[in-house]
Amino acid sequence: MNQIATDITPDFSALDRDLEALRSGAEAWARTSNAERIAVLAEIKDRLLEVAEGWAETAARRKLIPAGSPLAGEEWISGPYAVMSACNGLMQTLAGMNGKAFLDHLSKRTTANGQLAVRVLPHSIWDRLLLSGVSADAWMQPQVDEANLAAHTACAYDTPVDARDGGVSLVLGAGNIASIAPLDVFEKAFGAHKAVILKMNPVNEYLTPFLEAALKPLIERDALRIVKGGAEVGSYLCNHAAVDEVHITGAAASHDAIVWGPGEEGAKNKAANTPKLTKPITSELGAVCPTIVVPGNWSEADIKFQAEHLATQKLHNSGFNCVACQMLVLPKSWGQKDALIDAIRGVMRDMDARQAYYPGAADRMAGFADQSANATSFDRGEAPALIFAPVNEGENWFTQNEVFAPALSTFEIEAEDAETYLIEAIRYANETLHGTLGANIVIHPRTIRQIGRKRFEEIIADLHYGTIAVNAWTGLAFLATACPWGAFPGHTLDDVGSGIGFAHNTFMFDKPERVVVTAPWRPFPRGVLSGQFTLLPRPPWFVTNRRQHVVGRLLTHFQHKPSWLKLPRIFANALRG
Repeated sequence: MNQIATDITPDFSALDRDLEALRSGAEAWARTSNAERIAVLAEIKDRLLEVAEGWAETAARRKLIPAGSPLAGEEWISGPYAVMSACNGLMQTLAGMNGKAFLDHLSKRTTANGQLAVRVLPHSIWDRLLLSGVSADAWMQPQVDEANLAAHTACAYDTPVDARDGGVSLVLGAGNIASIAPLDVFEKAFGAHKAVILKMNPVNEYLTPFLEAALKPLIERDALRIVKGGAEVGSYLCNHAAVDEVHITGAAASHDAIVWGPGEEGAKNKAANTPKLTKPITSELGAVCPTIVVPGNWSEADIKFQAEHLATQKLHNSGFNCVACQMLVLPKSWGQKDALIDAIRGVMRDMDARQAYYPGAADRMAGFADQSANATSFDRGEAPALIFAPVNEGENWFTQNEVFAPALSTFEIEAEDAETYLIEAIRYANETLHGTLGANIVIHPRTIRQIGRKRFEEIIADLHYGTIAVNAWTGLAFLATACPWGAFPGHTLDDVGSGIGFAHNTFMFDKPERVVVTAPWRPFPRGVLSGQFTLLPRPPWFVTNRRQHVVGRLLTHFQHKPSWLKLPRIFANALRG
């Protein structure tokens, strides 16, 4: 018998044709006017609305969300809604690009540690109504002040339109959250004037027809191509001469394999500082993200609500978020610690069952459990049991490895008062935990007042994460696309941490350092009764919200065409959530 050839050279000719088209269209796209780009975004909004229902329903089905479950709302809110919101933000920025006028209406202040903070949320009457009580400040890097902010914002637009050079960016899409890939495309296409080849992740490449339909205006202008394939396609594109730069959302190991090479080859290249990939690469990578619970005097209702909040931080998207809480930091001698843990377990047990759909989850969870002699799990019915692992000082595996699955570590800190505890918890997060993507702080407003608001801000200024959420989840900053999204600046190719650069960022800040997002301690109406003037009920991104599938759809339609007439139905369903 003749030997059958097993090494068959892949046919990448279709990729070559796509890249040739993008090279041909790159300069024309770079030189499109702001008015034309606004028109492109308006058309994308219309096309997105047409496919939004199919997009959200397909994603919910492929992620094994039970039929009829409100959890399908996650696929609306972290899918079409986020993309629609980004379109609006970019249109607003482009409309005010002349003289950077879009910066004029943003409030600015100096933080307690002397940095410039720009309020990016709320920035419209709609934000104040739909996200009542929520705020987000983008802190700029120390060299940026109010006088030179414009010089450090949207610098890509300082070059005259007819003098811009074209180029091609490769975006390696994420497999977990549906809006990540199109938002990364927007960052390159509108923030950096690049034509983009988007390689879908095999896990969610089922979204390709929806993205092709929604982003058709970019495809028609030869400013975008969307392709499928595995690691071999990604490698081919990364090293293709027609690709000028790369952006990846994923794991640090994937980033290092691209930059330095795989296995032993990569280790040698890294040691010699001879990267295999020499073109620019930006990245958004995972982390062992902490939530710091600060001791205080909480009511039973506070414990219940914050338990829902913490369960959301862990189990949104079934735990497959790079910014999911993985390390729950607790005050060791706090009298309400056990009640909070019991309440969290109760929320997780009672929520709609959902499967660990992401490939490799079972192995990662088993490996997580094997690392601790004290790991426990509790039954969640048809859903995989969630694993809790108490971590002691020196157990470095849990502090250095992102689990990306329904598993949670806990670490306890002894301190004599809330301020001392918070300082020690921040030191622990900075010095011990891998990555700098996002950190959450759960703290009673009365405790903040006791510490002092200025002192509290001084303390959190030492928390070196790209997003800090105070009584919120950092995932909210992801959904609010005006917020720059990425790791704390300072990572390098050989120590990439949670990545290099920022995405989303519809105000196009060039030197953001972090975002601090704050949400109400209590939901409406309980918050009003206790003196908090907010109309936000149980947030629609909570895993416990029973109307999030309805609210997500309504909010997407609202973002498409805001109207006072749409608000009553949104509010009515939000209150029922």
